[in-house]
Amino acid sequence: MNKINAEIIGAKTIAIAGHVRPDGDCIGSCTALYLYLLQNKEQFGIDQIDVYLEHFGKEFDLLDGAKDIKHSYESDMEYDVFISLDCGSLDRLGNALKYFNSAKKTINIDHHISNQNFGKVSHVVADASSTCEVLFTLFDEDKITKEIAASLYVGLIHDTGVFKHSNTSEKTLQIAGKLISKGIPFSTLIDESFYARTYMQNQVLGRCLMESILALDGKVVISTLNRKMLDFYGAYSPDLDGIIDQLRVTKGTEVAIFIYETDFHEFKVSMRSNGELNVSRIAVYFGGGGHIKAAGCTMTGTMHDVINNLTPHIEAQLKELGI
Repeated sequence: MNKINAEIIGAKTIAIAGHVRPDGDCIGSCTALYLYLLQNKEQFGIDQIDVYLEHFGKEFDLLDGAKDIKHSYESDMEYDVFISLDCGSLDRLGNALKYFNSAKKTINIDHHISNQNFGKVSHVVADASSTCEVLFTLFDEDKITKEIAASLYVGLIHDTGVFKHSNTSEKTLQIAGKLISKGIPFSTLIDESFYARTYMQNQVLGRCLMESILALDGKVVISTLNRKMLDFYGAYSPDLDGIIDQLRVTKGTEVAIFIYETDFHEFKVSMRSNGELNVSRIAVYFGGGGHIKAAGCTMTGTMHDVINNLTPHIEAQLKELGI
């Protein structure tokens, strides 16, 4: 934290950004850091703090600072410090990359094992459950307000699947307890940001489950959504959260794959592993990244091309593991 403080102190302008198609940990970490710096701006000597993220679901509007986030990248502002959160590589910054490139100093805070350590200062804790867990260890605990705690808690629950994924550690639960002690409405945060779905989102989830297929002798479950179907439901990326996790709990499967079309012949791929198979290795091969049991990438071609390119890598690992 001393290195990070050294980069921030004296900086008049700071930009914060996370990865494209932001999830709960990305949004939670960005709002938490924003609120923390805003609260201590006089101590650091900060005049301006801007947060940049792509549009996300309204369920995150319950977090303080969420409505201050900029979704437009038209400004040509050059910042003293740029802080990247929950982002494994520069290309994942999307349109915010220009602010990174023009900043005088850059900081990279993350928990992805595939992180490329691209900041002037990089603080990557690969065994942490989430970037919000990493931030908690960096913050002065006495300065964590109820509002900051709520953002951090949302990051924890989203990246751990409400503490059921294998990335949940004793430390994760201890931190969660400390955040709860700040008086946050933890049940509401879980229900409204993680479980609550619109009728349309339930329809999309149902369709993805109904039309899923099994591959490699039932060891892999795959579901897909093309652009036509997304347009039919009026669904966007945030509406698809949770589909991969529902696929993952299919009995007898080692790997779950969810693929949806983001542009013509361009697809977002999410993968989850139930056992020892390393999906991060596969994602990195195709230019993505993530964790051993949860990773993703963007691939091009037809839907069949994507599936046919992924499955040999999964099959090879299954043979290596003797599964």
